[in-house]
Amino acid sequence: MESLNFTDLFIFDLANNHQGDVEHGLKIIDECSKVVADTGVKAALKFQFRDLKTLIHPDFRESKDSPHIQRFLETALQPEDYKRMVDAVRKAGMITMATPFDENSVDLLEELDIDVVKIASCAALDRPLLERASKADRPMVISTGGLSIKQIDNLVSFMEKHRVKFALMHCVALYPTERDKLNLNQIAMLRSRFSNVPVGFSTHEEPENLDSVKIAYAKGSQLFERHVGLATKKYKINAYSSTPDQLRAWIKAFQDARSICGGEERSPSSIAEVKSLKSLMRGVYTYQAKNKGEVFEQKDVFFAMPLQEGQLTSGRWRNGIIADRDYSSGEPLGEAFADYSPAREDIIYQILLQVKGMLNLAHVPIGSKSPVELSHHYGLDRFREFGCVFIDCVNREYCKKLIIMLPRQKHPYHYHAKKEETFQLLHGDMEVFIEGHPTRLFPGDTLLILPGKWHKFHTLDGAIMEEISTTHYNDDSFYEDEQIAKIPREKRKTLVQNW
Repeated sequence: MESLNFTDLFIFDLANNHQGDVEHGLKIIDECSKVVADTGVKAALKFQFRDLKTLIHPDFRESKDSPHIQRFLETALQPEDYKRMVDAVRKAGMITMATPFDENSVDLLEELDIDVVKIASCAALDRPLLERASKADRPMVISTGGLSIKQIDNLVSFMEKHRVKFALMHCVALYPTERDKLNLNQIAMLRSRFSNVPVGFSTHEEPENLDSVKIAYAKGSQLFERHVGLATKKYKINAYSSTPDQLRAWIKAFQDARSICGGEERSPSSIAEVKSLKSLMRGVYTYQAKNKGEVFEQKDVFFAMPLQEGQLTSGRWRNGIIADRDYSSGEPLGEAFADYSPAREDIIYQILLQVKGMLNLAHVPIGSKSPVELSHHYGLDRFREFGCVFIDCVNREYCKKLIIMLPRQKHPYHYHAKKEETFQLLHGDMEVFIEGHPTRLFPGDTLLILPGKWHKFHTLDGAIMEEISTTHYNDDSFYEDEQIAKIPREKRKTLVQNW
């Protein structure tokens, strides 16, 4: 399950709702599979594994003081019981998942080849269990109920150090959780703080509360977990678990929220929206008659509704339009007069806007007076194919600059005779080739490039990289492509001040 995508994953927590009754557990699994078929979601069915021989101290097995010990003992299952239910989950087309509460339970998890490991909030600080679970070589989902931000920082650092693919779950360990205790703003906080970690919502509110899942999605939750159960004549269901019908309504509420929120990226407007806006736009009309070949200035036109089909909008008006025929007063000018070839200044402006957007997204602040250099090896027209943006921070005996590359940009093979540089990827993706050897960088990774070493780099979705080096010299970049080498440096660079 290394390829598991956490986005829009629904986790159904069987917990102790099976009451230690395998047949009851199988019924819950069957009902959950019907909900999955009805809603079309990607779902995981989660068990809880406990080795009660070691988890509960022998002297306390008869204790009535703990609210959990007797329940755990009364609902105990054997490995062969879990295997029956795990097989049923797989047959239903769902992902298998389990929460181990001790190291021996991780062994069972591996024996049953469970797809995903879940770490409960109560175990998120259990170092021996985390050490063992991290060696299971499976994706992990970790709840953060009751943890301080310092403890979550430590947890994330531990997982990243152990190279575990994992997701964090905002969780409140109150059963059930009252509405004013849900703290759903924490989802957005976690996503902002750990931008490369999927963040979800593990919920314990009453099943009739369908607002929370909608708000959680809007706050950025990417996966969702809920306790499930089945009420029968023999077994009751607790206050925070969903029946199949409640589970179905919960998922439908999420799907409704997803539809309302739309995509996270800005997509083109719908045809209906464009038509609606055009109905309120002004078109360009002639104020006075013009003969063919004469020039229209702004004093010769006026802007008014309605905007007619094929008419030039006021937003595309430019002085200097030459009449293509004789015009009388009050006639519309056609959109063919629109200048769709952007000026050099407009091209640079649009590039800088995109760069600013990337820096804002990555939370990398830059002063407006920092010198900016657009490097366009084959001219500004091909900048989005070959090039990058440099932001100079300091250049002394040591040098620091930021390198920003737009999606799909490439920087061709070159070397520096004097400069030694180290790249550190701050945001996005980057692949660097040194002397023909590729290295894929992930955010936080560093890479040393020694003087005289041929290197090139490219990005798929865009990148922000920090370069730390010895002193930068303008005559110290030597390119493999002779075409680039023949172009004077001032023709390959555009400097921008006070951007």
